[in-house]
Amino acid sequence: MNILILGSGGREHALSWKIAQSPLLSNLFIAPGNAGTSQVGKNIDLSVSDFEGIADFCVSNSIEIMVVGPEVPLVEGIHDFFEANQKTKHIHVIGPKKLGAQLEGSKKFSKEFMQKHDIPTAKYQAFTPDTLQEGLTFLETLSPPFVLKADGLAAGKGVVIPDNLKDAKLELTEMLANSKFGAASQEVVIEEFLDGIELSVFVLTDGTNYKVLPTAKDYKRIGEGDKGLNTGGMGAVSPVPFADEEFLKKVEERIVKPSIDGLKKDEIDFVGFLFIGLMKVGDDPFVIEYNVRMGDPETEVVIPRIESDLVEVFQAVGNKTLDKIEFKISEKSVCTVMAVSGGYPERYEKSKEITGLDAITESIPFHAGTKSSDGKVLTSGGRVIAMSSFGDTKKEALEKSYASLLKINFDKMYYRTDIGFDLE
Repeated sequence: MNILILGSGGREHALSWKIAQSPLLSNLFIAPGNAGTSQVGKNIDLSVSDFEGIADFCVSNSIEIMVVGPEVPLVEGIHDFFEANQKTKHIHVIGPKKLGAQLEGSKKFSKEFMQKHDIPTAKYQAFTPDTLQEGLTFLETLSPPFVLKADGLAAGKGVVIPDNLKDAKLELTEMLANSKFGAASQEVVIEEFLDGIELSVFVLTDGTNYKVLPTAKDYKRIGEGDKGLNTGGMGAVSPVPFADEEFLKKVEERIVKPSIDGLKKDEIDFVGFLFIGLMKVGDDPFVIEYNVRMGDPETEVVIPRIESDLVEVFQAVGNKTLDKIEFKISEKSVCTVMAVSGGYPERYEKSKEITGLDAITESIPFHAGTKSSDGKVLTSGGRVIAMSSFGDTKKEALEKSYASLLKINFDKMYYRTDIGFDLE
C-alpha cells in the first residue's frame, strides 16, 4: 500500500515513524517532510496547499491513503478537492472535509456547534470590528482573567488571556480594529475564563464509529513553571495522571459521543482526527476548543502508545469499519521534551548544525524543524527536536528524554527542564 503524509513537523515524523512499521506498507511519501521523515520514507517537494500538484503526485504514484497532518489544507478543502476529482476520489483522505474543518477554522462555528448539541463549554459572545463597542461593554460584565480568541486560524497564537480589564480592552481593540492576527481576527470570540487544569483527548472517527486515543497534556509557555510567551508546545506527557477512568467516562458520555452524534445530525461528513482541548474544572470536563487534526507535540506522545497497526486502522477509517478492528494502547508512559532555537517564539536563527543525534539510543528524536544539507542535519524552525521516551512511569520517561537531550547540540539550543512539573 502506498501512503502520502502531508506536513513537515514533529507530528508528521511521528506518524511516519509509526506507519513505516506496518507490514501493509509498500511506499511512504511525505510532502514536504523534514530530515527525520526522510529516514523512514521519501520526502516530496510539494507545498501542503498545492492541491493540483498533490493530486497529480497521488495519481502518478498510486497513493491509496493520504494523511493530512496540518490544519490549513483541511480548512482550505483538500478533502473536498480530492473527492470532486474523478482520478483521486477513491483515495482515503484521513482528515475532514471543509465544512467539518470549520470546527477548527472558526471559533464561532465551533462554539455554536457545542451550544447546539449541549456540549459543555465556556459561555461566550462573538464580535466584529463593527461591534467593537459592544465587545468592550461585554468585557465589563465578566470577571478577570479574560479569554479572547481570534475566530480564524492564527498558527496556534490567536488566543490571549489578559488578567485585567484595561489590557483586555486594549487587546480586543488591537485584534478587531488593528487586525493584530490579520484576517484571523476579523471576528473575535470572548469567553468566560474556566479555572481548572488542561488536557487533550483525541478521537479517530470514520464518520460513524470512533476510537478514543490516549490522553495527553502539553506545555505551551516558553518558560519554566509555564511562564512567558505562548509557543506551539514545549513538551507533552501521556497518559495524563489526573484523567482517571471515572473522569474519562464523563468525557466520552458528555463530549465525545455528543460531538460525533452532532456531526452526523448536522450532516457533516467528518472523517479523521478530532482533537478535543479540555479543561477539568473540579471533576467535570469542559471543551476549550476543537482541532481537526492531531496536536503537536501531543502526537509525539500519543502515537507511540498506539500498539495497533496504524495502516490497518487508517484502512478501517477509509472503509468505515473502525468498529470491526481491535485497538490496542500501551500501558507505558511516553513523554516528549522539545528542543527549540534560541529566541523562539520570537526571532531566531536557522540552519544551525545539529550534532549527537546518532548517539540517541533510549529515546526517539522526532524532528520538528529540521532539514538535510550535504549530509548534515540543520535547524529549519523554532521547534527543532521533540525528544520522546517510553517509561514505566512518567518520571522514568522524562528522565530518559532529558538524558538524551544532553547528547545533542545546536547553537543556542534551549528546552524546558520542568515538563510535567504540575503532575507530581
